[in-house]
Amino acid sequence: MEVTDKLTNAIIEGIQEKKGYDITVVDLATIEGTICNKFIICQGNSPSQVEAIADSIEEFARVKGGEKPVNIVGLGLSQWVAMDYVDVIVHIFLPDTREYYNIENLWEDAGVINIPNLD
Repeated sequence: MEVTDKLTNAIIEGIQEKKGYDITVVDLATIEGTICNKFIICQGNSPSQVEAIADSIEEFARVKGGEKPVNIVGLGLSQWVAMDYVDVIVHIFLPDTREYYNIENLWEDAGVINIPNLD
């Protein structure tokens, strides 16, 4: 399994662990000039849930993916937290903020995978 795929799976597990939902994986690997290979986008219902998801992602990525983020921004306000793992960037939104920025639709050529919500 490729390192990026292993990290992606660990991140998705971390999101699901804290009941993050509407997970979307945007594959940017074939698009020239992008800053990473994948965006993983999800949401939580409150700033505290957004922070809990970020903490869970950090732990799962370290333990199962063998990676630590090079940067995390947005903690504190926690309407939009971005976690930079170089090849993978994770975006955790509150629903209104996600709808406003609509980043999963910025690249028409990107492959998009929607991960089913766990109930």
